[in-house]
Amino acid sequence: MNEDLRNIVLGVLATGVSASFGWLGRTYFWRRKLRRKRDFFGLPGSSECLLVVNKEAGGSGAVHRFDVFALLELCSLIKECGAHARILSHDQAHQGFGDRTEFCVGGPGSNRRTAAHLATLLPGLTVNVDAERGPDQGSFVIGTERYRMDAGTEEYVILARLMAGEECRPVFLFCGQRAITNQAATRYLARHYERLARRYRSGSFVLLLKVVNSRAYGPDVVELMADVTVPARTAPAVAPAAT
Repeated sequence: MNEDLRNIVLGVLATGVSASFGWLGRTYFWRRKLRRKRDFFGLPGSSECLLVVNKEAGGSGAVHRFDVFALLELCSLIKECGAHARILSHDQAHQGFGDRTEFCVGGPGSNRRTAAHLATLLPGLTVNVDAERGPDQGSFVIGTERYRMDAGTEEYVILARLMAGEECRPVFLFCGQRAITNQAATRYLARHYERLARRYRSGSFVLLLKVVNSRAYGPDVVELMADVTVPARTAPAVAPAAT
């Protein structure tokens, strides 16, 4: 074997070794990213989760189109984790929580399951569900603060990941003042779950998001207003009974 041929063979071998290490490195980082994603969402491969679907507020059981878009965003996340979803109507989900990851879409006015989770897990958060129009319609009260909506201009949505215990699977809530804000919250979660996973690890969080000018920008322009985990999970003080 002359020197030129030997150099060619060595070059081919070096290229093959480099390609192999590159493939192994990419595979390792892809698997690590997938593992972290599954841990954050509580979705091991081939596991089952619940998608609890609301109804259109004031409607006859139909699902608002923006809530359908929110469900599609969640289905994409679930598929990427290698899990599959069982879809339930909000009035058919008669079971506890923690055994399977749950994604609950819609506020308490359109989703009974959300109403139950708020009462049980977030006693410091109340939502005005009055049908009559007024300045407080749909407003959030978190602790001592009230957040009113200006439809199409400034609206709020709660994005929460709630853990009932260390061995339990999470409950994700997307509780918005309007259907488009539910979609905004699911999109925010899909875009920022890595940062949220780094900050909160396996714990609970309750975030207040503001959707800006949805009339013009749809669900895309979202601002993180505050982490309201503590006031939302703290039951309001009960005034002592008069004697």
